[in-house]
Amino acid sequence: MKEEKSPSNFLKYSNLGLQLLLVIGVSSWLGLKLDGYLGFKFPVFLLTFMLISFAGMMYKIYRSLNE
Repeated sequence: MKEEKSPSNFLKYSNLGLQLLLVIGVSSWLGLKLDGYLGFKFPVFLLTFMLISFAGMMYKIYRSLNE
């Protein structure tokens, strides 16, 4: 039987970094659009979405480092 090779560490961690940037970027953009649509002067949804997505991605990175 052939053993499956796991991806290199560089690819694994660069993928996590790209996911982090993409998730935070998209959630920030959505929060900004929602704040603009609702007419808030203080960016409530921008900050909320950004912090929640950052916390979620940090948890995902933590779990992947412990595998």
